[in-house]
Amino acid sequence: MFERLVDEIKKKFENEGTGHDWFHIQRVMRQARFIHSKEGGDKEVISYAALLHDIDDHKFNGGDFESGARKTEILIKDHPLDESQKQNIVDIVRTISFKGSGEKDEMNSLEGKIVQDADRLDALGAIGIARTFAYGGSIGQPIYDPAIEPSKNQTKEQYISDRTHTINHFYEKLLLLPDLMNTMTGKSLAKNRVKFMENFLEQFYSEWGVSQ
Repeated sequence: MFERLVDEIKKKFENEGTGHDWFHIQRVMRQARFIHSKEGGDKEVISYAALLHDIDDHKFNGGDFESGARKTEILIKDHPLDESQKQNIVDIVRTISFKGSGEKDEMNSLEGKIVQDADRLDALGAIGIARTFAYGGSIGQPIYDPAIEPSKNQTKEQYISDRTHTINHFYEKLLLLPDLMNTMTGKSLAKNRVKFMENFLEQFYSEWGVSQ
């Protein structure tokens, strides 16, 4: 049943163009399983939650953070999981998203922390940079505007509604992620990726002709 669900999710996301495509989900699944090998937890819950973590992302449904959890509950209803596993998976999908720099993370289970770390790692490094600009372009956001400063301590509402430029997203979310990693494995993996992003920004500003 899990493999059939994999096929269903792959078909749904394979032509997605904002950086939240099937390959992103595949990388998150692979990374989550690697972190699991170091940190433990319920591998079945981790696999399901990683597969379904973007099933109805708030960025694409008008800001509804509950829709993904509702759809997850339906999709796994008949799967051979016990009720505590199902509830954990649903809770992970509900809680996984970054909701603004001023909002506190609410992930409680080890499995959720592992999947959240895996998802956040895919927002860092070279792939993270590529995904950031893919998403920014998909919503008509300019690459950079030196006159617009990044926002600090954004609420969930501000994070959803504010429209700025893509470079600001590095400061409003991406560069904050290493300190938000839940596991020691996640923290370790984030270090080189965030350093790469910092070097990219330095080169970007140099080419633009501005100093930061």
